[in-house]
Amino acid sequence: MRSLQPEILDRLDVDDPRAIRSRRDLQKVNSIMGHARFLARALRGSMAGSLLVELGSGDGTLLLKVARRLGRQTKPVRAVFVDRRSSLSHETRQAFNATGWQIEIREEDVFDWLKRPDPELADVTIANLFLHHFDDRELSELLERASGQTRRFIACEPLRSTAAVVGVSLLGLLGCNDVTRHDGRISVRAGFRDRELTKLWPRDPKWRLSERRSGPFTHTFVADHAA
Repeated sequence: MRSLQPEILDRLDVDDPRAIRSRRDLQKVNSIMGHARFLARALRGSMAGSLLVELGSGDGTLLLKVARRLGRQTKPVRAVFVDRRSSLSHETRQAFNATGWQIEIREEDVFDWLKRPDPELADVTIANLFLHHFDDRELSELLERASGQTRRFIACEPLRSTAAVVGVSLLGLLGCNDVTRHDGRISVRAGFRDRELTKLWPRDPKWRLSERRSGPFTHTFVADHAA
Protein backbone atom coordinates (compact mmCIF):
# COMPACT_ATOMS: atom_id res chain seq x y z
CA MET A 1 0.00 0.00 0.00
CA ARG A 2 1.23 3.49 -0.85
CA SER A 3 2.42 5.70 2.01
CA LEU A 4 2.68 9.49 1.52
CA GLN A 5 4.88 11.78 3.58
CA PRO A 6 6.16 15.34 2.94
CA GLU A 7 9.38 15.65 0.94
CA ILE A 8 12.05 18.14 1.98
CA LEU A 9 12.68 19.53 -1.52
CA ASP A 10 9.06 20.67 -1.80
CA ARG A 11 9.54 22.91 1.25
CA LEU A 12 12.89 24.50 0.32
CA ASP A 13 13.25 27.77 -1.57
CA VAL A 14 14.26 27.34 -5.20
CA ASP A 15 17.59 29.06 -4.59
CA ASP A 16 18.38 27.20 -1.35
CA PRO A 17 21.84 25.55 -1.75
CA ARG A 18 20.48 22.19 -0.55
CA ALA A 19 17.66 22.41 -3.10
CA ILE A 20 20.08 23.30 -5.90
CA ARG A 21 22.28 20.34 -4.97
CA SER A 22 19.28 18.01 -4.76
CA ARG A 23 18.04 19.04 -8.21
CA ARG A 24 21.48 18.16 -9.56
CA ASP A 25 21.25 14.84 -7.76
CA LEU A 26 17.87 14.21 -9.39
CA GLN A 27 19.38 14.74 -12.83
CA LYS A 28 21.80 11.94 -12.01
CA VAL A 29 18.99 9.75 -10.64
CA ASN A 30 16.88 10.32 -13.76
CA SER A 31 19.82 9.23 -15.91
CA ILE A 32 20.23 6.03 -13.92
CA MET A 33 16.50 5.32 -14.11
CA GLY A 34 16.59 5.86 -17.90
CA HIS A 35 13.58 8.15 -18.06
CA ALA A 36 14.92 10.29 -20.92
CA ARG A 37 15.54 7.17 -23.01
CA PHE A 38 12.07 5.83 -22.27
CA LEU A 39 10.36 9.13 -23.13
CA ALA A 40 12.39 9.62 -26.31
CA ARG A 41 11.42 6.14 -27.52
CA ALA A 42 7.77 6.81 -26.72
CA LEU A 43 7.77 10.16 -28.55
CA ARG A 44 10.01 9.42 -31.51
CA GLY A 45 8.43 10.15 -34.87
CA SER A 46 5.42 12.00 -33.48
CA MET A 47 6.63 15.37 -32.19
CA ALA A 48 6.96 17.72 -35.19
CA GLY A 49 4.64 20.67 -34.64
CA SER A 50 3.25 19.18 -31.43
CA LEU A 51 2.13 20.79 -28.20
CA LEU A 52 3.68 19.03 -25.22
CA VAL A 53 2.86 19.75 -21.58
CA GLU A 54 4.97 18.66 -18.62
CA LEU A 55 3.24 18.66 -15.24
CA GLY A 56 5.56 19.30 -12.32
CA SER A 57 8.39 20.18 -14.66
CA GLY A 58 11.02 21.20 -12.09
CA ASP A 59 14.26 22.37 -13.70
CA GLY A 60 13.31 21.18 -17.21
CA THR A 61 16.54 19.25 -17.76
CA LEU A 62 14.85 15.88 -18.29
CA LEU A 63 12.80 17.16 -21.21
CA LEU A 64 15.89 18.90 -22.58
CA LYS A 65 17.61 15.51 -22.75
CA VAL A 66 14.55 14.13 -24.53
CA ALA A 67 14.59 17.00 -27.03
CA ARG A 68 18.26 16.40 -27.78
CA ARG A 69 17.66 12.68 -28.27
CA LEU A 70 14.82 13.36 -30.69
CA GLY A 71 16.84 15.88 -32.69
CA ARG A 72 15.61 18.98 -34.48
CA GLN A 73 12.05 18.56 -35.75
CA THR A 74 10.71 19.59 -39.15
CA LYS A 75 8.27 21.86 -37.30
CA PRO A 76 8.97 23.44 -33.89
CA VAL A 77 7.71 21.66 -30.79
CA ARG A 78 5.90 23.88 -28.32
CA ALA A 79 6.54 22.77 -24.74
CA VAL A 80 4.60 24.14 -21.77
CA PHE A 81 6.19 23.65 -18.34
CA VAL A 82 3.73 23.71 -15.44
CA ASP A 83 5.13 23.98 -11.92
CA ARG A 84 4.21 26.14 -8.95
CA ARG A 85 7.91 26.95 -8.50
CA SER A 86 9.71 26.74 -11.82
CA SER A 87 13.48 26.34 -11.56
CA LEU A 88 14.52 26.44 -15.22
CA SER A 89 17.91 28.11 -15.44
CA HIS A 90 18.93 30.60 -18.11
CA GLU A 91 21.30 27.98 -19.52
CA THR A 92 18.49 25.42 -19.82
CA ARG A 93 16.26 27.91 -21.62
CA GLN A 94 19.05 28.76 -24.06
CA ALA A 95 19.69 25.06 -24.65
CA PHE A 96 16.03 24.55 -25.58
CA ASN A 97 16.34 27.38 -28.11
CA ALA A 98 19.20 25.47 -29.72
CA THR A 99 16.97 22.40 -30.17
CA GLY A 100 14.30 24.42 -31.94
CA TRP A 101 11.75 23.83 -29.17
CA GLN A 102 9.63 26.78 -28.08
CA ILE A 103 9.11 26.76 -24.32
CA GLU A 104 6.49 28.43 -22.15
CA ILE A 105 6.57 28.49 -18.35
CA ARG A 106 3.43 28.49 -16.24
CA GLU A 107 4.17 29.05 -12.55
CA GLU A 108 0.90 27.71 -11.20
CA ASP A 109 -0.42 24.95 -9.01
CA VAL A 110 -1.10 22.06 -11.37
CA PHE A 111 -4.71 21.70 -10.25
CA ASP A 112 -5.36 25.41 -10.78
CA TRP A 113 -3.78 25.17 -14.23
CA LEU A 114 -5.90 22.14 -15.15
CA LYS A 115 -9.02 24.05 -14.10
CA ARG A 116 -8.31 27.00 -16.43
CA PRO A 117 -11.19 27.94 -18.76
CA ASP A 118 -11.15 26.71 -22.37
CA PRO A 119 -7.96 24.62 -22.08
CA GLU A 120 -5.95 23.98 -25.22
CA LEU A 121 -5.74 20.31 -26.22
CA ALA A 122 -2.19 19.00 -25.91
CA ASP A 123 -0.77 16.28 -28.14
CA VAL A 124 1.22 14.84 -25.23
CA THR A 125 1.21 15.38 -21.48
CA ILE A 126 4.13 14.12 -19.39
CA ALA A 127 4.55 13.63 -15.66
CA ASN A 128 7.97 12.57 -14.41
CA LEU A 129 8.45 11.65 -10.73
CA PHE A 130 5.43 13.82 -9.97
CA LEU A 131 2.25 11.76 -9.55
CA HIS A 132 3.52 10.00 -6.43
CA HIS A 133 3.19 13.27 -4.49
CA PHE A 134 -0.62 12.90 -4.47
CA ASP A 135 -3.05 10.58 -2.73
CA ASP A 136 -5.54 8.53 -4.72
CA ARG A 137 -8.35 11.08 -4.38
CA GLU A 138 -6.15 13.89 -5.70
CA LEU A 139 -4.72 11.65 -8.42
CA SER A 140 -8.18 10.66 -9.60
CA GLU A 141 -9.07 14.33 -10.08
CA LEU A 142 -5.73 15.17 -11.71
CA LEU A 143 -5.94 12.28 -14.18
CA GLU A 144 -9.57 12.96 -15.02
CA ARG A 145 -8.86 16.62 -15.80
CA ALA A 146 -5.68 15.78 -17.72
CA SER A 147 -7.50 13.15 -19.80
CA GLY A 148 -9.81 15.84 -21.15
CA GLN A 149 -6.89 18.05 -22.19
CA THR A 150 -4.52 15.70 -24.02
CA ARG A 151 -4.37 13.02 -26.69
CA ARG A 152 -1.62 11.13 -24.89
CA PHE A 153 -0.46 10.89 -21.29
CA ILE A 154 2.89 9.43 -20.20
CA ALA A 155 4.12 9.05 -16.62
CA CYS A 156 7.41 7.78 -15.20
CA GLU A 157 7.17 7.20 -11.46
CA PRO A 158 9.06 5.43 -8.66
CA LEU A 159 8.47 1.70 -8.52
CA ARG A 160 7.36 0.56 -5.07
CA SER A 161 9.56 -2.48 -4.71
CA THR A 162 12.32 -4.10 -2.68
CA ALA A 163 14.82 -3.38 -5.47
CA ALA A 164 13.94 0.32 -5.38
CA VAL A 165 14.38 0.41 -1.60
CA VAL A 166 17.84 -1.09 -2.00
CA GLY A 167 18.65 1.37 -4.78
CA VAL A 168 17.68 4.35 -2.61
CA SER A 169 19.91 3.08 0.19
CA LEU A 170 22.87 3.41 -2.20
CA LEU A 171 22.26 7.05 -3.16
CA GLY A 172 24.90 8.20 -0.71
CA LEU A 173 27.52 6.29 -2.69
CA LEU A 174 26.61 8.48 -5.68
CA GLY A 175 27.31 11.61 -3.66
CA CYS A 176 23.64 12.54 -3.23
CA ASN A 177 22.92 14.94 -0.37
CA ASP A 178 20.66 14.46 2.66
CA VAL A 179 17.63 15.96 0.90
CA THR A 180 17.86 13.53 -2.02
CA ARG A 181 18.45 10.53 0.24
CA HIS A 182 15.50 11.40 2.47
CA ASP A 183 13.13 12.20 -0.39
CA GLY A 184 14.20 9.07 -2.26
CA ARG A 185 13.00 6.87 0.58
CA ILE A 186 9.73 8.80 0.78
CA SER A 187 9.23 8.59 -2.99
CA VAL A 188 9.59 4.81 -3.13
CA ARG A 189 7.02 4.35 -0.36
CA ALA A 190 4.62 6.61 -2.30
CA GLY A 191 5.41 4.95 -5.64
CA PHE A 192 3.30 2.63 -7.75
CA ARG A 193 3.08 -0.98 -8.84
CA ASP A 194 0.74 -3.32 -10.74
CA ARG A 195 -2.19 -1.34 -12.23
CA GLU A 196 -2.70 1.30 -9.57
CA LEU A 197 -2.74 4.23 -12.01
CA THR A 198 -4.95 2.40 -14.50
CA LYS A 199 -7.59 2.06 -11.78
CA LEU A 200 -7.54 5.84 -11.26
CA TRP A 201 -7.73 6.78 -14.97
CA PRO A 202 -11.26 7.60 -16.23
CA ARG A 203 -13.04 4.56 -17.62
CA ASP A 204 -13.51 5.18 -21.33
CA PRO A 205 -13.04 2.53 -24.06
CA LYS A 206 -11.47 5.15 -26.35
CA TRP A 207 -8.35 5.15 -24.17
CA ARG A 208 -5.71 2.44 -24.59
CA LEU A 209 -3.82 2.02 -21.34
CA SER A 210 -0.44 0.44 -20.65
CA GLU A 211 1.08 0.20 -17.17
CA ARG A 212 4.15 -1.78 -16.23
CA ARG A 213 7.48 -1.99 -14.50
CA SER A 214 10.29 -0.50 -16.58
CA GLY A 215 13.68 -1.52 -15.22
CA PRO A 216 14.45 -2.11 -11.54
CA PHE A 217 13.35 1.29 -10.23
CA THR A 218 10.69 2.74 -12.56
CA HIS A 219 6.95 2.30 -13.01
CA THR A 220 5.50 3.61 -16.29
CA PHE A 221 1.97 4.48 -17.37
CA VAL A 222 0.88 5.40 -20.89
CA ALA A 223 -2.62 6.37 -22.03
CA ASP A 224 -3.36 6.84 -25.75
CA HIS A 225 -6.65 8.16 -27.08
CA ALA A 226 -7.94 6.09 -29.97
CA ALA A 227 -8.94 9.17 -31.96
